[in-house]
Amino acid sequence: MLAFGITAVHAADLTYTQPLQNVTQSLTGQGITSDTYFVKEDYWDVQQAKLIFHYQVSQLADQRTSDITVVLNGVKFASFRPKNAAGLQTETIQIPLRLLAGSNHLQFMGQVLTTAAGTAQRVQTPANWLTVYPESNVNFVYALKPPEPAIRSFYAHFSGMDTISNGLSGIAVPQGPRNAELTAATHALAGYSRVMTNEQDQVPIAPFGTADLAKRVYQVVIARADRLPASLRGSISQTELVAKGAVIRTVYRGGTYYLVLTARTDALLIKAVRFAANQELMTQTRAAEKTITAATPTYSSSLQDNNGHYQLTAAGTQLTGAGRQSAAYFVRLPMDQTNATGSQVRLTFRYAQNLDFARSLVTVYINDTPIGSQHLRRTAANQATLALNIPAKLAVGDAITVRVAFDLALAGSGSQDNDQTPWAYVAPQSELFVRTKPVTDQLFSNYPSLFLKNNRFNQIAIVRPRTMTPSDFATLTNIVNLLGNFAKSNTGEVVYYTGQPAAAVLANHNVIAFGTPRANSYIHALQPHLYFQFNKTETGFVSNEKLSIEAAYGRTLGTAQLLRSPVNKNHVVLVVTGGTPQAAYLGSTQINFQKNISQHAGDLIAVDSDNQLYNYRFKKTASPTAPKSPVKRLLKRSSLVIFLTVAAVIFIVLAVLVVLLLRKYGRQSGKGREE
Repeated sequence: MLAFGITAVHAADLTYTQPLQNVTQSLTGQGITSDTYFVKEDYWDVQQAKLIFHYQVSQLADQRTSDITVVLNGVKFASFRPKNAAGLQTETIQIPLRLLAGSNHLQFMGQVLTTAAGTAQRVQTPANWLTVYPESNVNFVYALKPPEPAIRSFYAHFSGMDTISNGLSGIAVPQGPRNAELTAATHALAGYSRVMTNEQDQVPIAPFGTADLAKRVYQVVIARADRLPASLRGSISQTELVAKGAVIRTVYRGGTYYLVLTARTDALLIKAVRFAANQELMTQTRAAEKTITAATPTYSSSLQDNNGHYQLTAAGTQLTGAGRQSAAYFVRLPMDQTNATGSQVRLTFRYAQNLDFARSLVTVYINDTPIGSQHLRRTAANQATLALNIPAKLAVGDAITVRVAFDLALAGSGSQDNDQTPWAYVAPQSELFVRTKPVTDQLFSNYPSLFLKNNRFNQIAIVRPRTMTPSDFATLTNIVNLLGNFAKSNTGEVVYYTGQPAAAVLANHNVIAFGTPRANSYIHALQPHLYFQFNKTETGFVSNEKLSIEAAYGRTLGTAQLLRSPVNKNHVVLVVTGGTPQAAYLGSTQINFQKNISQHAGDLIAVDSDNQLYNYRFKKTASPTAPKSPVKRLLKRSSLVIFLTVAAVIFIVLAVLVVLLLRKYGRQSGKGREE
């Protein structure tokens, strides 16, 4: 450790407050269970952990009989009675350190009983409720273990929640980076973004030695071997690179921890960064140096095709207690896909045989929408199955919550509500089977899936200013951060350009262009296609059919414009631009985090220097799919088709009758003349 310049000094009494990984949950019923999760970093030497539980309970709750028990990783360690009062309540609970693991499963279990005529009611009513608020958190007090020379140790510190939240991580590129170096930095940032749990923090890309990186003590340095910073160039010899290809190495000096990724060629540099963007590979690498060659496997395991099958629970879920008991499962779908006809929830489960089967049932919800129920039967108690179709019109987005709720009713009226004998078990064979169809709407409601395919970058061409300012780097960081959140694989193609890309590139790629039109010739060429267009000097936007823009105000606006590609209507062009680099940066502030982009459903976002937002839609048709022919549109209207079919049959029958009648009376008329 001394050889790497590490001192074994622990920073004491650091604190980190981690929100519980859930949203507001309103729970109803006498027996209540709420599941949530939190994480402890392995490099923390935890001295104290406290649960800050924010909740609200029914104003009718009986303080003498209602109770809540806290369970951590299957072990009950605290119980309390809620106050018989209205409004938000807070309970602070010390967590036993011996129960902490890396990933922690936290449960709130108990019963909320209401009173009537001075006695506790054990009859389940809507008044038995508990609401858990997302302000609930776990507060850690810890000392920091310094990183070891191992690559996996650096990776843990660099991507740690506290490191990122405190602004201590950064990605460094050379001054005046080459396009290949920016491509590599994009893969690196995407790799870290996809595993980050921080919802409002990001890791910046910036030139080495600049102010943006000055206080960031954990840095990933990406550069061609001949362009490494002088202070790091001596740590990796050219002879070593010739013999080994690309090198990933930890270099710790001067209180700053570097992970250097370098190679003699652009292709090997990008290959090395794909390795660094793979969480599994990085957490397995115990050495301080890793050699990467063209033959080194770097692809993410997430590339394995599950053919639409998503396991709900790996270890099974045990539910106990009378009344309603439920378990929730979260499934992520490819960002560019949505639910189609034929999707199903397929449950395999067991349950107790001492139930009142006339009143016991299982219900399945998709994103809180019920899709079906089934009564529990005594004959199937040891091995029950249930397959429920998911309505094709049910919008599910890229994430599905499957909630399985059991109503476990006991026979008779004298059974205790907290009895553990009624139980249900959801087996690991349970799964969500999803048939998907592509989402093609070219709107921000479908961003960033337009730039992804099968969870990876989908042939992205990024056109950047030839000379990048600090604001341009900040804009790039915002763009890549959200793309990386949804790119679950480290493969896919992203290529940078500094001028007008070739026609073949524009025809076969989705394009992202950022900066000012004076610094980016491609944006300058797109002026006729922009929804908000620039003035003659390209220093600000002018009025249009959506918004009147005063000249000075137009210079403060930044925009993100989602255009249909002028070259290929099936591709899109995202233009993040303004009259100045600072204004263009404002346009990127709404496409950096999911919580921001979820507010926008049109194809243009405008932001001014006072954070005033504008959201417009210019496209008349969101999908690039060619409009159906009149015949296809007619056939799609089934009721009209049936009517026309019946009318046609009647017309044919009448025509045949007329012909037959004419022939019959024609013959009779002819015979009459002969006589």
